[in-house]
Amino acid sequence: MTTDRTPRDKGSDVHRIFEKIAGYYDRMNFVMTLGRHARWCREVAARVAPPTAGQVLDIATGTGVIALATAQRYPAVTVTGVDFSEEMLARARTKPGAEAIRWQQADAARLPFDDESFDGITEGYLLRNVEDLPGVLGEQHRILKPGGRVVILETCPPSGPVKPVVEWGVRTIVPLLGQVVARDRSSYAYLESSTLAFESPEQVADVLRGLGFRDIGWRKRFFGTNVILWATKSS
Repeated sequence: MTTDRTPRDKGSDVHRIFEKIAGYYDRMNFVMTLGRHARWCREVAARVAPPTAGQVLDIATGTGVIALATAQRYPAVTVTGVDFSEEMLARARTKPGAEAIRWQQADAARLPFDDESFDGITEGYLLRNVEDLPGVLGEQHRILKPGGRVVILETCPPSGPVKPVVEWGVRTIVPLLGQVVARDRSSYAYLESSTLAFESPEQVADVLRGLGFRDIGWRKRFFGTNVILWATKSS
């Protein structure tokens, strides 16, 4: 459940939420995933596989978990972490290893980078929080070099025989954890609703394919409530 969203309308509401929850964001991610979140972030870093001395952009970096995992795995790579929440970035900058990352405030819908600037892009829990999914993914396609890979960690609406049980769990347990752990039920009620309303991996893959990405794949995690997707920009 990481970060970047879009200022104004839906985006301004989401921005307020993420500014508000920055102080307990890591703790809630740990609790809600039963400790799996950091492992997924390391998997995202592993899958982006940039060239030696390449450039990786972590969008919606939040408190920097994916960016830091990427910098640790590829010490010769330059990692830039962007988020539209200054509170999130302030937390990221205090973490061990943060000095290796270039931190920057930026809007995922209008990234301040030249075309084909990066060898790889990572992101966590961005897409369900944006108003224009094709537009945001199109920005990523624009700044990614041909042959570069985007790797996405995202929530996933439940499907299959377990769908009723998982939906009940998301609707009931997530806001309850928000109340108990963070004393903030309303912010995590938003998380519940945005998770259940988000696109399926198949639908996200269709958007990626339409933008010119290839070699698209994904793996679901944690009873199908989270997914890691990847795609490569055509050469």
